[in-house]
Amino acid sequence: MKILLMGPPGAGKGSQAEKIVNEYQLTNISTGEMFRESYNNQEPIGIEAMKFIEKGNLVSDEITNEVVRLRLLKKDAARCFLLDGYPRTVTQAVALDIMLNEMNSKLSAVINIVVDHEIILERMVGRRVCRSCGATYHVEFKPTQKKDVCDACGGTLYQRNDDKPESVKNRLNIYQNKTMPIIEYYRGRGILHEVNGMQTFNEVYKDIQNILGEPV
Repeated sequence: MKILLMGPPGAGKGSQAEKIVNEYQLTNISTGEMFRESYNNQEPIGIEAMKFIEKGNLVSDEITNEVVRLRLLKKDAARCFLLDGYPRTVTQAVALDIMLNEMNSKLSAVINIVVDHEIILERMVGRRVCRSCGATYHVEFKPTQKKDVCDACGGTLYQRNDDKPESVKNRLNIYQNKTMPIIEYYRGRGILHEVNGMQTFNEVYKDIQNILGEPV
């Protein structure tokens, strides 16, 4: 099973991806996490990628394609995986097809979580992340017991630059202009499934499970 999870920033892909990966025993491949890890390790590719990310822009196709290609070649991605955050342009989608074809593989399904952009803006500007352990909270929907202090480890919370209002608006505009065409690309392939992301977390997951079938 090789799944591509799509949707605008703030649609809840990360939370759904975590549950899908655990339930279906898939390898989670998140470009955002790979870029942030590379940046934290002060690797050149991560530093370069963060210049794009912090402004709400897409990382260049060349950098992103290479990072994903190298990740797909690892042993744990050979049998099954879930891709989150890639591809984000039609050029990347075509590159992914070429990579998988060279591996004698293909995508099983593309799942697109659909959420109204106004709701996304509300969700993202309220998001806070722990500097120490990376746990995620929300000032309204998932507040900590003590303001700006992580419940899990006691670390300090902060707002990521790409969660600030202007950056979020820019990311949504980019999504509309560059990523939305991918929806039609996969619709034409007959492997696209759309899920209403305005539902509760469990309802969204249930719809995804109906698409994928019960975990073995």
